[in-house]
Amino acid sequence: MEQYVIKGGAPLVGEVEIGGAKNAALAILAAATMTDDTVLIENVPDVRDTNVMIQAMESIGVRVERPDRHTVKVCAKVVRVHSIEDDYIKKIRGSYYLIGALLGKYNEAEVSLPGGCNIGSRPIDLHLKGFRALGADVRISHGLIIAKADKLTGGHIYLDKVSVGATINVMMAAVLAEGTTIIENAAKEPHVVDVANFLNRMGASVKGAGTDVIRIKGVQRLHGTDYAIIPDQIEAGTFMFAAAVTKGDVTVKNVIPKHLESISSKLVEIGCQVEESDEAVRVVATKRLGHTHVNTLPYPGFPTDMQPQITVALGLSNGTSIVTESIFENRFRYVDELVRMGANIKVEGSVAIIDGVEKYTGAGITAPDLRAGAALVLAGLAAEGFTTVDDIKYIERGYEDFDEKLRGIGAMIEKVNTEKEMQKFKFKVG
Repeated sequence: MEQYVIKGGAPLVGEVEIGGAKNAALAILAAATMTDDTVLIENVPDVRDTNVMIQAMESIGVRVERPDRHTVKVCAKVVRVHSIEDDYIKKIRGSYYLIGALLGKYNEAEVSLPGGCNIGSRPIDLHLKGFRALGADVRISHGLIIAKADKLTGGHIYLDKVSVGATINVMMAAVLAEGTTIIENAAKEPHVVDVANFLNRMGASVKGAGTDVIRIKGVQRLHGTDYAIIPDQIEAGTFMFAAAVTKGDVTVKNVIPKHLESISSKLVEIGCQVEESDEAVRVVATKRLGHTHVNTLPYPGFPTDMQPQITVALGLSNGTSIVTESIFENRFRYVDELVRMGANIKVEGSVAIIDGVEKYTGAGITAPDLRAGAALVLAGLAAEGFTTVDDIKYIERGYEDFDEKLRGIGAMIEKVNTEKEMQKFKFKVG
């Protein structure tokens, strides 16, 4: 079984290049099936989730080419069926975007109920409510979401809760519906805007993305385009916190600093220096971190996907911090692993109370999900001695070449398969 072995204690120093946003890529790949023309998508991250999405698209007849590792050419002129029951697709959350795409183009879709990380309840009722408002008949049967409509017509949809997935899914279905659709209480995340921009480049009429009201005027057809996906906000934030926890100096390149403002402001608050330029952010940490309070919120608030990373940092801070998770109820499952490394954290419901310690110590730990897995790697990089991280398949769902990028800025980390490889690494780094 693959695992990371890490020798901690070295400050990370250097530059790291950020890839395309996984969450935007999943939706944009799905949306590319909504035209018969060829679509060229650049800056696609080569991670497990995007590869599973591509495999699912190919299973229904979509022709996909990879001119290079980060470029995908999609042609959905010949789609044989509108039903996707692929075992792989059940493992990723973004599979539900194929419902909005196929329903929008063909007025019918059948897709396996999505999986992904077990970080709490992520019901799809808002997606279904949105599809019904557009005139679709939607039901769940035998593990499938089945949506059909004689024709889709524009509707007025109020999302009871801010939901990125529902906002994107309804937006995709609505671009080919007859008439105008209004989505109120829409999510404002950067990847919502990116998907809207992509749809508009294909000939859709979507206005207001990035605000809480999105207006969509239905069009008859979409056409091909070339498009580059935005940089990954969460990958960037993870490397920013890697600098913070190791008392390092890291320049994170190929980013949009505006997307990182809530992360940057917290880093400054706990004592880091943050310097922004046009497409890069530099984080320098020279002293022990300070404490703070954090409440996860929809964008532009502090991202729930960055909650484990900041908790790892605050576990090493001077004083008591409080982290409140307002999005997902199971997001503190990694805390037990962090406690094994010497952290002093108590979780009460959706609140973690953190008394900072001087240092973490290496231990054998397990990644419970994607973002927590990455955060535990950061803890290992800051810890004294050796740490092994199991179940790294979760991390590889959303981070491309994570260990390689970390080594590029001075981390002592290796992906190993056997005890012999682990001992070889330990002997090499001393």
